[in-house]
Amino acid sequence: MNWRYKSAGLLLVLLVSLVSCRKNFEEINTDPSSFTTASDGSLFNEVVSTLQLGWNEQFYINNEILYKQTQLAALTKEGWGNFTLGTEEIWSNYYGALPEIRELQKRFSKYDSTAGLGNMKAMLKIMMALKTFKVTDLFGDIPFSQAGYGFQNLDYLRPKFDKQRNIYLSLLDDLKWADENIDESAPLIEPYKSFIGFDKLFNGDMVKWRKLANSLRLRHAMRIEEKEPVIADAIIKEIIENNKPVFIGYDLGGPLLESACLWPAAIGFKNESLSWSFREHKNLRMGSNIWQRLSDHDSTDGSGIFDPRAYIFFETNNNSQWKPYPQIPDASTPSEGGIPYDSHRDQTGSYSIKGETCRYSPFDYFIIADINYMPIILITGAEVHFLKAEAYFRGIGVAMDKDIADIEYMNGVNSSVEWWMQVAKNSKLPLSGMTFPEMVPIPEGLNASSVLMRYGSWNAATEEEKLEFIYTQWMLDAFRQPWEAYALARRTGKTPREGLPISHFRLPYPPSEVEYNGANCAQAIANQGGDDFGNKIWWIP
Repeated sequence: MNWRYKSAGLLLVLLVSLVSCRKNFEEINTDPSSFTTASDGSLFNEVVSTLQLGWNEQFYINNEILYKQTQLAALTKEGWGNFTLGTEEIWSNYYGALPEIRELQKRFSKYDSTAGLGNMKAMLKIMMALKTFKVTDLFGDIPFSQAGYGFQNLDYLRPKFDKQRNIYLSLLDDLKWADENIDESAPLIEPYKSFIGFDKLFNGDMVKWRKLANSLRLRHAMRIEEKEPVIADAIIKEIIENNKPVFIGYDLGGPLLESACLWPAAIGFKNESLSWSFREHKNLRMGSNIWQRLSDHDSTDGSGIFDPRAYIFFETNNNSQWKPYPQIPDASTPSEGGIPYDSHRDQTGSYSIKGETCRYSPFDYFIIADINYMPIILITGAEVHFLKAEAYFRGIGVAMDKDIADIEYMNGVNSSVEWWMQVAKNSKLPLSGMTFPEMVPIPEGLNASSVLMRYGSWNAATEEEKLEFIYTQWMLDAFRQPWEAYALARRTGKTPREGLPISHFRLPYPPSEVEYNGANCAQAIANQGGDDFGNKIWWIP
Protein backbone atom coordinates (compact mmCIF):
# COMPACT_ATOMS: atom_id res chain seq x y z
CA MET A 1 0.00 0.00 0.00
CA ASN A 2 1.15 3.52 -0.78
CA TRP A 3 1.64 5.36 2.53
CA ARG A 4 1.86 8.71 0.74
CA TYR A 5 -1.90 8.91 0.23
CA LYS A 6 -3.61 6.35 2.43
CA SER A 7 -1.90 7.43 5.61
CA ALA A 8 -1.57 11.11 4.82
CA GLY A 9 -3.10 12.21 8.10
CA LEU A 10 -0.88 9.96 10.17
CA LEU A 11 2.06 10.96 8.02
CA LEU A 12 1.55 14.61 8.78
CA VAL A 13 1.40 13.99 12.51
CA LEU A 14 4.53 11.85 12.42
CA LEU A 15 6.47 14.17 10.17
CA VAL A 16 5.68 17.23 12.20
CA SER A 17 6.10 15.69 15.63
CA LEU A 18 9.30 13.85 14.75
CA VAL A 19 11.22 15.86 12.19
CA SER A 20 9.59 19.03 11.02
CA CYS A 21 11.18 21.22 13.66
CA ARG A 22 14.66 20.60 12.31
CA LYS A 23 15.92 24.12 12.29
CA ASN A 24 19.29 24.02 10.49
CA PHE A 25 18.04 20.58 9.38
CA GLU A 26 18.97 19.18 12.81
CA GLU A 27 16.40 17.39 14.93
CA ILE A 28 15.23 19.00 18.16
CA ASN A 29 12.70 17.72 20.64
CA THR A 30 9.13 18.87 20.18
CA ASP A 31 5.84 18.21 21.89
CA PRO A 32 4.47 15.10 20.15
CA SER A 33 0.96 15.56 21.49
CA SER A 34 -0.28 17.67 18.59
CA PHE A 35 1.00 18.68 15.18
CA THR A 36 -0.25 22.21 15.82
CA THR A 37 2.74 22.68 18.11
CA ALA A 38 4.96 22.79 15.02
CA SER A 39 5.45 26.38 13.93
CA ASP A 40 4.91 27.59 10.40
CA GLY A 41 8.63 28.19 10.07
CA SER A 42 9.59 24.71 11.20
CA LEU A 43 7.18 23.17 8.70
CA PHE A 44 8.63 25.34 5.94
CA ASN A 45 12.14 24.45 6.99
CA GLU A 46 11.28 20.77 6.68
CA VAL A 47 10.02 21.37 3.14
CA VAL A 48 13.26 23.14 2.24
CA SER A 49 15.23 20.22 3.70
CA THR A 50 13.57 17.90 1.14
CA LEU A 51 15.55 19.67 -1.58
CA GLN A 52 18.44 17.46 -0.52
CA LEU A 53 19.10 14.77 -3.11
CA GLY A 54 18.08 11.27 -2.10
CA TRP A 55 20.64 8.50 -1.72
CA ASN A 56 18.91 6.15 -4.16
CA GLU A 57 17.99 9.05 -6.45
CA GLN A 58 21.66 9.83 -6.93
CA PHE A 59 22.75 6.20 -7.21
CA TYR A 60 20.09 4.71 -9.46
CA ILE A 61 18.81 7.74 -11.39
CA ASN A 62 21.59 10.32 -11.62
CA ASN A 63 24.61 8.03 -11.74
CA GLU A 64 23.08 5.09 -13.56
CA ILE A 65 20.77 6.85 -16.02
CA LEU A 66 21.02 10.63 -16.36
CA TYR A 67 24.79 11.02 -16.66
CA LYS A 68 24.78 8.40 -19.39
CA GLN A 69 21.80 9.85 -21.26
CA THR A 70 23.15 13.41 -21.17
CA GLN A 71 26.69 12.18 -21.93
CA LEU A 72 28.02 14.43 -19.18
CA ALA A 73 29.94 11.30 -18.22
CA ALA A 74 30.38 7.72 -19.36
CA LEU A 75 29.01 4.64 -17.66
CA THR A 76 31.69 1.96 -17.69
CA LYS A 77 29.39 -0.85 -16.66
CA GLU A 78 25.62 -1.15 -16.36
CA GLY A 79 25.48 -3.27 -13.27
CA TRP A 80 22.49 -1.78 -11.50
CA GLY A 81 19.06 -2.33 -13.02
CA ASN A 82 17.07 -1.41 -9.92
CA PHE A 83 16.14 2.07 -11.10
CA THR A 84 12.77 1.74 -9.37
CA LEU A 85 14.55 2.28 -6.04
CA GLY A 86 15.39 5.73 -7.35
CA THR A 87 11.97 6.52 -8.78
CA GLU A 88 10.33 5.41 -5.55
CA GLU A 89 12.56 7.78 -3.58
CA ILE A 90 11.91 10.77 -5.86
CA TRP A 91 8.18 10.08 -5.66
CA SER A 92 8.08 9.61 -1.89
CA ASN A 93 10.22 12.69 -1.31
CA TYR A 94 7.77 14.86 -3.21
CA TYR A 95 4.54 13.37 -1.92
CA GLY A 96 5.94 13.11 1.59
CA ALA A 97 6.47 16.89 1.58
CA LEU A 98 3.07 17.78 0.11
CA PRO A 99 1.06 17.30 3.36
CA GLU A 100 3.24 19.91 5.05
CA ILE A 101 2.82 22.28 2.12
CA ARG A 102 -0.96 21.80 2.21
CA GLU A 103 -1.00 22.32 5.97
CA LEU A 104 0.84 25.62 5.55
CA GLN A 105 -1.56 26.68 2.80
CA LYS A 106 -4.47 25.92 5.12
CA ARG A 107 -2.96 27.93 7.96
CA PHE A 108 -2.11 30.88 5.74
CA SER A 109 -5.70 31.05 4.49
CA LYS A 110 -6.86 31.83 8.05
CA TYR A 111 -4.37 34.61 8.81
CA ASP A 112 -5.02 38.32 8.47
CA SER A 113 -3.73 39.69 5.22
CA THR A 114 -0.40 41.50 5.70
CA ALA A 115 2.68 42.19 3.61
CA GLY A 116 4.57 39.61 5.65
CA LEU A 117 1.92 36.98 5.00
CA GLY A 118 2.20 37.77 1.29
CA ASN A 119 5.89 36.99 1.49
CA MET A 120 5.23 33.74 3.33
CA LYS A 121 2.72 32.68 0.68
CA ALA A 122 5.17 33.60 -2.08
CA MET A 123 8.00 31.59 -0.52
CA LEU A 124 5.73 28.56 -0.25
CA LYS A 125 4.52 28.91 -3.86
CA ILE A 126 8.12 29.10 -5.07
CA MET A 127 9.08 26.00 -3.09
CA MET A 128 6.05 24.16 -4.44
CA ALA A 129 6.99 25.12 -8.00
CA LEU A 130 10.63 24.17 -7.56
CA LYS A 131 9.78 20.72 -6.28
CA THR A 132 6.88 20.05 -8.65
CA PHE A 133 8.69 21.10 -11.83
CA LYS A 134 11.45 18.61 -11.09
CA VAL A 135 9.06 15.68 -10.62
CA THR A 136 6.79 16.41 -13.56
CA ASP A 137 9.80 16.95 -15.83
CA LEU A 138 10.98 13.43 -15.00
CA PHE A 139 7.63 11.60 -15.14
CA GLY A 140 5.18 13.73 -17.14
CA ASP A 141 1.61 13.74 -15.80
CA ILE A 142 1.53 13.40 -12.00
CA PRO A 143 -1.01 13.81 -9.16
CA PHE A 144 -0.97 17.50 -8.28
CA SER A 145 -4.18 19.45 -7.73
CA GLN A 146 -5.67 16.79 -5.41
CA ALA A 147 -2.40 15.47 -3.96
CA GLY A 148 -1.42 16.05 -0.35
CA TYR A 149 -4.99 16.62 0.86
CA GLY A 150 -5.69 13.11 2.12
CA PHE A 151 -5.46 14.20 5.75
CA GLN A 152 -8.13 16.86 5.06
CA ASN A 153 -10.41 14.97 2.70
CA LEU A 154 -10.58 11.18 2.35
CA ASP A 155 -11.82 11.59 -1.23
CA TYR A 156 -8.26 12.55 -2.16
CA LEU A 157 -6.51 9.46 -0.81
CA ARG A 158 -6.10 8.35 -4.42
CA PRO A 159 -5.67 11.64 -6.26
CA LYS A 160 -6.13 12.01 -9.98
CA PHE A 161 -3.19 12.70 -12.27
CA ASP A 162 -3.04 16.20 -13.74
CA LYS A 163 -1.86 16.75 -17.27
CA GLN A 164 1.62 18.20 -17.39
CA ARG A 165 0.44 21.20 -19.39
CA ASN A 166 -2.03 22.15 -16.68
CA ILE A 167 0.60 21.68 -13.97
CA TYR A 168 3.02 23.93 -15.83
CA LEU A 169 0.54 26.73 -16.40
CA SER A 170 -0.57 26.62 -12.76
CA LEU A 171 3.00 26.77 -11.45
CA LEU A 172 3.97 29.57 -13.84
CA ASP A 173 0.97 31.56 -12.60
CA ASP A 174 2.04 30.93 -9.00
CA LEU A 175 5.56 32.18 -9.73
CA LYS A 176 4.15 35.30 -11.37
CA TRP A 177 2.01 35.87 -8.28
CA ALA A 178 5.10 35.48 -6.11
CA ASP A 179 7.03 38.04 -8.13
CA GLU A 180 4.18 40.55 -7.97
CA ASN A 181 3.38 40.09 -4.29
CA ILE A 182 6.77 39.88 -2.60
CA ASP A 183 7.28 42.98 -0.47
CA GLU A 184 10.97 43.45 0.23
CA SER A 185 10.22 46.02 2.95
CA ALA A 186 7.51 44.07 4.78
CA PRO A 187 7.54 44.89 8.54
CA LEU A 188 9.10 42.21 10.73
CA ILE A 189 6.01 41.37 12.72
CA GLU A 190 4.47 38.01 13.56
CA PRO A 191 3.93 35.53 12.06
CA TYR A 192 6.36 36.71 9.36
CA LYS A 193 9.16 37.56 11.80
CA SER A 194 9.37 34.02 13.19
CA PHE A 195 8.78 32.42 9.80
CA ILE A 196 11.81 33.91 8.03
CA GLY A 197 14.00 32.89 10.95
CA PHE A 198 13.65 29.36 9.60
CA ASP A 199 14.57 30.32 6.02
CA LYS A 200 17.82 28.43 5.51
CA LEU A 201 17.84 28.99 1.76
CA PHE A 202 18.17 32.79 1.68
CA ASN A 203 17.99 33.79 5.36
CA GLY A 204 14.90 35.90 4.79
CA ASP A 205 16.33 37.85 1.83
CA MET A 206 13.17 38.49 -0.19
CA VAL A 207 15.13 39.97 -3.10
CA LYS A 208 16.69 36.54 -3.62
CA TRP A 209 13.32 34.81 -3.32
CA ARG A 210 11.98 37.11 -6.02
CA LYS A 211 15.01 36.39 -8.18
CA LEU A 212 14.42 32.67 -7.74
CA ALA A 213 10.78 33.05 -8.82
CA ASN A 214 11.65 34.90 -12.01
CA SER A 215 14.66 32.72 -12.83
CA LEU A 216 12.43 29.65 -12.60
CA ARG A 217 9.84 31.38 -14.77
CA LEU A 218 12.48 31.92 -17.46
CA ARG A 219 13.71 28.33 -17.23
CA HIS A 220 10.30 26.74 -17.55
CA ALA A 221 8.82 29.20 -20.02
CA MET A 222 11.70 28.35 -22.34
CA ARG A 223 11.05 24.67 -21.72
CA ILE A 224 7.51 24.88 -23.10
CA GLU A 225 8.28 27.27 -25.95
CA GLU A 226 7.89 24.64 -28.66
CA LYS A 227 4.44 23.61 -27.39
CA GLU A 228 3.07 26.91 -26.05
CA PRO A 229 4.95 29.66 -27.90
CA VAL A 230 2.43 32.41 -27.14
CA ILE A 231 2.46 31.77 -23.40
CA ALA A 232 6.22 31.24 -23.29
CA ASP A 233 6.97 34.34 -25.35
CA ALA A 234 4.80 36.52 -23.11
CA ILE A 235 6.57 35.34 -19.94
CA ILE A 236 10.05 35.74 -21.38
CA LYS A 237 9.19 39.15 -22.81
CA GLU A 238 7.79 40.35 -19.49
CA ILE A 239 10.84 39.28 -17.50
CA ILE A 240 13.51 40.52 -19.89
CA GLU A 241 11.95 43.75 -21.15
CA ASN A 242 10.72 44.79 -17.69
CA ASN A 243 14.12 43.92 -16.22
CA LYS A 244 12.55 41.68 -13.61
CA PRO A 245 15.02 40.61 -10.89
CA VAL A 246 16.76 37.34 -11.73
CA PHE A 247 20.01 35.73 -10.65
CA ILE A 248 22.99 37.42 -12.28
CA GLY A 249 26.34 35.87 -13.03
CA TYR A 250 28.00 38.87 -14.61
CA ASP A 251 27.04 42.50 -15.07
CA LEU A 252 28.84 45.65 -16.17
CA GLY A 253 30.62 45.83 -12.84
CA GLY A 254 32.05 42.32 -13.10
CA PRO A 255 31.25 38.97 -11.50
CA LEU A 256 28.32 38.65 -9.11
CA LEU A 257 28.14 34.84 -9.37
CA GLU A 258 24.64 34.63 -7.91
CA SER A 259 22.92 31.27 -7.51
CA ALA A 260 20.36 29.37 -5.47
CA CYS A 261 21.96 26.42 -3.68
CA LEU A 262 21.87 24.38 -0.52
CA TRP A 263 25.25 24.89 1.12
CA PRO A 264 25.56 22.01 3.64
CA ALA A 265 27.95 23.58 6.16
CA ALA A 266 26.06 26.87 6.19
CA ILE A 267 22.74 25.14 6.75
CA GLY A 268 23.92 22.53 9.22
CA PHE A 269 23.88 19.13 7.53
CA LYS A 270 26.42 16.78 6.00
CA ASN A 271 25.65 15.71 2.45
CA GLU A 272 26.76 12.12 3.05
CA SER A 273 24.58 10.70 0.28
CA LEU A 274 26.84 12.39 -2.27
CA SER A 275 30.00 10.45 -1.43
CA TRP A 276 28.01 7.25 -0.81
CA SER A 277 26.39 7.33 -4.24
CA PHE A 278 29.76 7.40 -6.00
CA ARG A 279 31.62 5.13 -3.60
CA GLU A 280 29.01 2.39 -3.93
CA HIS A 281 28.19 2.92 -7.59
CA LYS A 282 31.83 3.11 -8.80
CA ASN A 283 31.09 3.07 -12.54
CA LEU A 284 31.11 6.70 -13.69
CA ARG A 285 34.12 8.14 -15.53
CA MET A 286 34.90 11.09 -17.75
CA GLY A 287 33.54 10.23 -21.18
CA SER A 288 34.96 11.02 -24.60
CA ASN A 289 32.06 13.37 -25.35
CA ILE A 290 32.65 15.82 -22.51
CA TRP A 291 36.44 15.47 -22.85
CA GLN A 292 36.19 16.94 -26.35
CA ARG A 293 34.46 20.01 -24.85
CA LEU A 294 37.27 20.51 -22.34
CA SER A 295 40.44 19.69 -24.30
CA ASP A 296 41.70 20.43 -27.81
CA HIS A 297 43.39 17.06 -28.19
CA ASP A 298 43.81 13.70 -26.47
CA SER A 299 47.28 14.10 -24.99
CA THR A 300 47.23 12.26 -21.69
CA ASP A 301 49.39 14.89 -20.05
CA GLY A 302 46.50 17.36 -20.15
CA SER A 303 48.33 19.80 -22.42
CA GLY A 304 45.23 20.15 -24.56
CA ILE A 305 42.95 21.23 -21.71
CA PHE A 306 41.64 24.77 -22.19
CA ASP A 307 38.79 24.70 -19.66
CA PRO A 308 39.67 24.87 -15.95
CA ARG A 309 36.43 23.06 -15.14
CA ALA A 310 38.13 19.88 -16.40
CA TYR A 311 40.20 19.94 -13.19
CA ILE A 312 37.10 20.57 -11.06
CA PHE A 313 34.86 17.93 -12.65
CA PHE A 314 37.44 15.19 -13.32
CA GLU A 315 40.99 14.07 -12.52
CA THR A 316 43.69 11.80 -13.93
CA ASN A 317 43.68 8.01 -13.71
CA ASN A 318 45.91 6.02 -11.39
CA ASN A 319 48.87 6.66 -13.70
CA SER A 320 48.33 10.43 -13.61
CA GLN A 321 46.98 10.42 -17.17
CA TRP A 322 43.94 12.16 -18.60
CA LYS A 323 42.05 9.36 -20.32
CA PRO A 324 38.37 9.49 -21.31
CA TYR A 325 36.29 6.35 -21.39
CA PRO A 326 34.71 5.81 -24.83
CA GLN A 327 31.18 7.16 -24.80
CA ILE A 328 30.18 4.22 -26.94
CA PRO A 329 32.52 1.38 -25.96
CA ASP A 330 33.02 -1.72 -28.06
CA ALA A 331 34.26 -5.21 -27.33
CA SER A 332 37.87 -4.07 -27.46
CA THR A 333 37.47 -1.41 -24.77
CA PRO A 334 39.47 -2.45 -21.67
CA SER A 335 37.45 -2.99 -18.52
CA GLU A 336 37.55 -0.33 -15.85
CA GLY A 337 37.98 -0.70 -12.10
CA GLY A 338 39.99 0.84 -9.33
CA ILE A 339 38.98 2.60 -6.13
CA PRO A 340 38.97 6.31 -7.03
CA TYR A 341 35.91 7.10 -4.93
CA ASP A 342 36.80 5.20 -1.75
CA SER A 343 37.20 7.01 1.56
CA HIS A 344 40.86 6.02 1.98
CA ARG A 345 41.74 8.98 -0.27
CA ASP A 346 40.65 11.38 2.45
CA GLN A 347 43.84 10.62 4.39
CA THR A 348 47.24 12.24 4.21
CA GLY A 349 49.48 10.16 1.95
CA SER A 350 46.65 8.15 0.35
CA TYR A 351 45.03 10.80 -1.83
CA SER A 352 46.73 9.67 -5.06
CA ILE A 353 45.88 5.97 -4.67
CA LYS A 354 43.10 5.16 -7.13
CA GLY A 355 43.78 1.47 -7.79
CA GLU A 356 45.87 -0.06 -10.58
CA THR A 357 42.80 -0.85 -12.67
CA CYS A 358 41.60 2.77 -12.62
CA ARG A 359 42.52 3.24 -16.27
CA TYR A 360 40.19 6.14 -17.07
CA SER A 361 39.70 9.57 -15.56
CA PRO A 362 37.21 9.49 -12.66
CA PHE A 363 35.14 12.34 -11.28
CA ASP A 364 37.32 14.62 -9.20
CA TYR A 365 37.45 13.32 -5.65
CA PHE A 366 36.62 16.69 -4.12
CA ILE A 367 33.40 17.08 -6.08
CA ILE A 368 32.07 13.79 -4.72
CA ALA A 369 33.69 13.58 -1.27
CA ASP A 370 33.25 17.13 0.02
CA ILE A 371 30.08 16.69 2.07
CA ASN A 372 30.29 20.12 3.71
CA TYR A 373 31.15 22.74 1.09
CA MET A 374 30.05 21.26 -2.24
CA PRO A 375 26.60 22.77 -2.93
CA ILE A 376 23.37 21.16 -4.04
CA ILE A 377 22.58 23.44 -6.97
CA LEU A 378 19.06 24.67 -7.74
CA ILE A 379 19.87 27.28 -10.41
CA THR A 380 22.87 29.45 -11.27
CA GLY A 381 23.22 32.94 -12.63
CA ALA A 382 25.09 31.40 -15.54
CA GLU A 383 22.01 29.41 -16.54
CA VAL A 384 19.94 32.59 -16.57
CA HIS A 385 22.47 34.17 -18.95
CA PHE A 386 22.25 31.15 -21.24
CA LEU A 387 18.44 31.37 -21.16
CA LYS A 388 18.62 35.01 -22.21
CA ALA A 389 21.22 34.19 -24.86
CA GLU A 390 18.89 31.64 -26.43
CA ALA A 391 15.95 34.05 -26.24
CA TYR A 392 17.83 36.79 -28.09
CA PHE A 393 19.50 34.41 -30.51
CA ARG A 394 16.22 32.78 -31.57
CA GLY A 395 13.95 35.79 -31.07
CA ILE A 396 11.84 34.13 -28.37
CA GLY A 397 9.79 36.72 -26.49
CA VAL A 398 12.19 39.46 -27.54
CA ALA A 399 13.36 40.81 -30.87
CA MET A 400 16.14 38.71 -32.35
CA ASP A 401 19.46 40.38 -31.57
CA LYS A 402 22.58 38.32 -32.15
CA ASP A 403 24.83 40.93 -30.54
CA ILE A 404 22.93 40.91 -27.24
CA ALA A 405 22.75 37.12 -27.48
CA ASP A 406 26.53 37.03 -27.73
CA ILE A 407 26.92 39.31 -24.69
CA GLU A 408 24.60 37.10 -22.64
CA TYR A 409 26.44 34.01 -23.84
CA MET A 410 29.82 35.40 -22.83
CA ASN A 411 28.39 36.46 -19.48
CA GLY A 412 27.19 32.89 -19.05
CA VAL A 413 30.59 31.42 -19.81
CA ASN A 414 32.40 33.92 -17.61
CA SER A 415 30.09 33.39 -14.67
CA SER A 416 29.97 29.59 -14.98
CA VAL A 417 33.75 29.21 -15.08
CA GLU A 418 34.35 31.69 -12.25
CA TRP A 419 31.50 30.28 -10.13
CA TRP A 420 32.89 26.76 -10.37
CA MET A 421 36.42 27.97 -9.67
CA GLN A 422 35.14 29.76 -6.57
CA VAL A 423 33.39 26.60 -5.39
CA ALA A 424 36.58 24.62 -5.94
CA LYS A 425 38.64 27.20 -4.09
CA ASN A 426 36.50 26.70 -0.98
CA SER A 427 36.28 22.91 -1.22
CA LYS A 428 37.74 20.83 1.61
CA LEU A 429 37.72 17.13 2.42
CA PRO A 430 35.84 16.30 5.63
CA LEU A 431 38.36 14.06 7.40
CA SER A 432 41.83 15.21 6.44
CA GLY A 433 40.99 18.85 5.85
CA MET A 434 42.93 18.79 2.57
CA THR A 435 41.81 21.64 0.33
CA PHE A 436 41.19 21.62 -3.40
CA PRO A 437 43.75 24.37 -4.17
CA GLU A 438 46.58 22.55 -2.41
CA MET A 439 45.78 19.15 -3.94
CA VAL A 440 44.54 20.15 -7.42
CA PRO A 441 46.46 23.16 -8.73
CA ILE A 442 44.74 24.49 -11.84
CA PRO A 443 47.38 25.58 -14.40
CA GLU A 444 47.84 29.31 -14.82
CA GLY A 445 46.22 30.64 -17.93
CA LEU A 446 43.15 28.44 -17.65
CA ASN A 447 40.14 30.64 -16.99
CA ALA A 448 37.01 31.94 -18.68
CA SER A 449 39.12 33.66 -21.35
CA SER A 450 40.77 30.38 -22.34
CA VAL A 451 37.32 28.83 -22.69
CA LEU A 452 36.13 31.69 -24.90
CA MET A 453 39.27 31.39 -27.03
CA ARG A 454 37.85 28.01 -28.03
CA TYR A 455 34.12 28.52 -27.61
CA GLY A 456 33.69 32.22 -28.35
CA SER A 457 30.89 32.68 -30.86
CA TRP A 458 33.38 34.15 -33.36
CA ASN A 459 34.85 30.65 -33.67
CA ALA A 460 31.55 29.19 -34.91
CA ALA A 461 31.40 28.52 -38.62
CA THR A 462 27.61 28.80 -38.86
CA GLU A 463 24.68 30.31 -36.99
CA GLU A 464 23.62 26.80 -36.07
CA GLU A 465 26.99 26.17 -34.49
CA LYS A 466 26.68 29.38 -32.45
CA LEU A 467 23.45 28.04 -30.97
CA GLU A 468 25.14 24.72 -30.29
CA PHE A 469 27.87 26.62 -28.42
CA ILE A 470 25.20 28.08 -26.12
CA TYR A 471 23.79 24.63 -25.41
CA THR A 472 27.26 23.15 -24.89
CA GLN A 473 28.25 25.67 -22.24
CA TRP A 474 24.80 25.48 -20.67
CA MET A 475 25.20 21.72 -20.37
CA LEU A 476 28.65 22.06 -18.80
CA ASP A 477 27.31 24.51 -16.23
CA ALA A 478 24.73 21.86 -15.27
CA PHE A 479 27.39 19.22 -14.60
CA ARG A 480 26.11 18.58 -11.07
CA GLN A 481 22.48 18.98 -12.14
CA PRO A 482 22.14 16.03 -14.52
CA TRP A 483 18.34 16.29 -14.37
CA GLU A 484 18.59 19.81 -15.82
CA ALA A 485 21.07 18.73 -18.50
CA TYR A 486 18.62 15.90 -19.27
CA ALA A 487 15.84 18.45 -19.78
CA LEU A 488 18.06 20.54 -22.06
CA ALA A 489 19.04 17.52 -24.16
CA ARG A 490 15.43 16.39 -24.51
CA ARG A 491 14.11 19.87 -25.34
CA THR A 492 16.71 20.93 -27.88
CA GLY A 493 18.23 17.77 -29.28
CA LYS A 494 21.32 19.92 -29.83
CA THR A 495 23.55 19.28 -26.84
CA PRO A 496 26.88 17.68 -27.83
CA ARG A 497 26.49 13.98 -28.30
CA GLU A 498 28.17 10.92 -29.76
CA GLY A 499 26.13 8.31 -31.59
CA LEU A 500 22.38 8.42 -32.10
CA PRO A 501 20.07 11.25 -30.92
CA ILE A 502 18.69 10.91 -27.43
CA SER A 503 15.75 8.51 -27.27
CA HIS A 504 15.30 8.35 -23.50
CA PHE A 505 12.57 10.83 -22.51
CA ARG A 506 11.11 10.03 -19.11
CA LEU A 507 11.13 7.79 -16.04
CA PRO A 508 8.42 5.14 -15.58
CA TYR A 509 6.09 5.59 -12.64
CA PRO A 510 7.15 3.86 -9.40
CA PRO A 511 5.62 0.40 -8.87
CA SER A 512 3.98 1.53 -5.62
CA GLU A 513 1.99 4.19 -7.46
CA VAL A 514 0.93 1.73 -10.15
CA GLU A 515 -0.25 -0.64 -7.41
CA TYR A 516 -1.98 1.74 -5.02
CA ASN A 517 -3.36 4.43 -7.32
CA GLY A 518 -3.93 1.96 -10.13
CA ALA A 519 -6.94 3.36 -11.95
CA ASN A 520 -5.67 6.93 -12.06
CA CYS A 521 -2.17 5.80 -12.94
CA ALA A 522 -3.45 3.58 -15.76
CA GLN A 523 -5.39 6.51 -17.20
CA ALA A 524 -2.29 8.72 -17.06
CA ILE A 525 -0.24 6.04 -18.82
CA ALA A 526 -2.86 5.70 -21.53
CA ASN A 527 -3.02 9.47 -22.00
CA GLN A 528 0.74 9.60 -22.54
CA GLY A 529 0.96 6.61 -24.86
CA GLY A 530 2.75 4.29 -22.45
CA ASP A 531 5.01 4.13 -19.43
CA ASP A 532 8.36 3.52 -21.07
CA PHE A 533 11.61 5.46 -21.31
CA GLY A 534 10.83 6.18 -24.96
CA ASN A 535 7.48 7.93 -24.38
CA LYS A 536 7.88 11.69 -24.70
CA ILE A 537 6.43 13.91 -22.02
CA TRP A 538 4.26 16.85 -23.09
CA TRP A 539 6.80 19.64 -23.66
CA ILE A 540 9.32 17.60 -25.67
CA PRO A 541 9.07 18.58 -29.37
